[in-house]
Amino acid sequence: MEHAAYLGFIPPFLAITLVLVTKDVIFSVFLGIASGALIHAGGDPFAALIHVTDLFADKVADEWNIRIFLFCGLLGGLVGLLSRAGSARAFGQWTAKFIKGRRSAQLFAWLMGILIFIDDYFNSLAVGSVMRPITDRRQVSRAKLAYILDSTAAPICIIMPISSWVVTVISQIRGSAGFEELGMTEMSFFVRLIPYNLYALFALIMVFLISTTNRDFGPMADSECLAAEGIKLFNEEKYGPAPGQLEMHDDAKGAAWFDMVVPMLVLIIACIVAFPMTTYMAAEDGAPTMALIDAFRNADASKALFYGIIFSLVVSYLYFLGRGILGIKLASDAIIDGVKSMVPALAILMLAWTIGHIISKPMSEGGLGLPLYIDELIRANSFPLWFLPFCVFAISCLIAFSTGTSWGTFGIMIPITLPTAMSLGKAQGLDPEGILHIALISVGAVLSGAVFGDHSSPISDTTILSSAGGGCPHLEHVSTQFPYAIFVAFCSGVGIIVGGYTLSPLAAFIATAVIFFPGFIFITKKDPEGNPRFSGMSWRRTKE
Repeated sequence: MEHAAYLGFIPPFLAITLVLVTKDVIFSVFLGIASGALIHAGGDPFAALIHVTDLFADKVADEWNIRIFLFCGLLGGLVGLLSRAGSARAFGQWTAKFIKGRRSAQLFAWLMGILIFIDDYFNSLAVGSVMRPITDRRQVSRAKLAYILDSTAAPICIIMPISSWVVTVISQIRGSAGFEELGMTEMSFFVRLIPYNLYALFALIMVFLISTTNRDFGPMADSECLAAEGIKLFNEEKYGPAPGQLEMHDDAKGAAWFDMVVPMLVLIIACIVAFPMTTYMAAEDGAPTMALIDAFRNADASKALFYGIIFSLVVSYLYFLGRGILGIKLASDAIIDGVKSMVPALAILMLAWTIGHIISKPMSEGGLGLPLYIDELIRANSFPLWFLPFCVFAISCLIAFSTGTSWGTFGIMIPITLPTAMSLGKAQGLDPEGILHIALISVGAVLSGAVFGDHSSPISDTTILSSAGGGCPHLEHVSTQFPYAIFVAFCSGVGIIVGGYTLSPLAAFIATAVIFFPGFIFITKKDPEGNPRFSGMSWRRTKE
């Protein structure tokens, strides 16, 4: 038999339960892996230990995986280089003279968050360092700044094709059972997935509306009112002291605004060029005979991103040396520190690959064949197709919120969700295009739920870094942001249900928008006397 029947549920169930209880993703996922290996080994602990160690080595040694692993580590190195150079601060100081009011300060913070999309940690720290003096001067509350940082970190990283988040997602997609049946590259699948990632899209829209209209609700309205009236930027009496003023390094001297722009442009251009280049390089005759658009579709994302980060890191290193901003030792130390900062994420990535193998691969390949067993259950029972995306969305929200990690949620949920969606679509007679769309909406629901958890969880590293980057008491950031996150999650859930019914990204987006925009106007509107619309919550409209 190629599957372990109901025993295949034990590794993901154990991992999910433990992360909810312990809040320790690495420990919990490892025990999930160990349980799967023990089942596969027939209860022999020695054979299970050997199996686990072999799986770890095989996953990292995989040609695709090792490039993704190195890309993430070197991306951390580039982030460290930019941080040590002080280029983000210089860029912020240059732009400060163009920002004249509260609305423009918030909008510019949103725009900066959109532009810095390569890594969520760097987003929170760099934009916070740049914008905090500007928003303080324009009487924008620290809670609002922290919210903007948090809401343009994970949401933008998960929809831009060049980021540490995306390579993690596409590596999970590529390793999921049955993906090859879709007849497309993992990057093409990811690009088609973007319209279904409703939470990320509407979280970005929410920040834009909040920034441009100055309309707020819940605890954020109180924090903004105190700041706009010049009373206080953060409420230390209610929420405790703000974290230390987190700044970029002061080792470098003489950085200018373009020292931020140049490395970012080099990274973007290098990766874009590398995508079709990998296709042409792989051609048997070595000649670029394929059309450019087809070359993009058939590109090897792992090679393209790896080539791009290597080139960008070398160019940026030489650029900062040539500019005299960093010396050889400072620049080298900065890269090493940046790589070190990625170690926890790399550990989670390796564990995610391994538990995905244990869950999804058949017994003959070292796994438990859970997708095969689920396929049998689906064919024997009539599970409602439309309900699957919402189910995985709700489960992903719970896991990510309780653990504070999106990457761990990706590793647990994607290897189960993708083959399940495809099997369910086949069992209910969908054509190949319909099967593709149920796979897209289901995986998109996983991403939406994972980003919601990372965005709103008080123990999320990105949430903590956003509090620090914004100089906002952590409790104030969590309390003021949570109502906004719940509102966007509710609207996204409605869209996901509609998307499950229609298998249309346009219908899912429109359904979300129909709930989102009127809901935004309603909950931020105050009555003529200025009294709160609902007991226990205050709604105000702040002034420019």
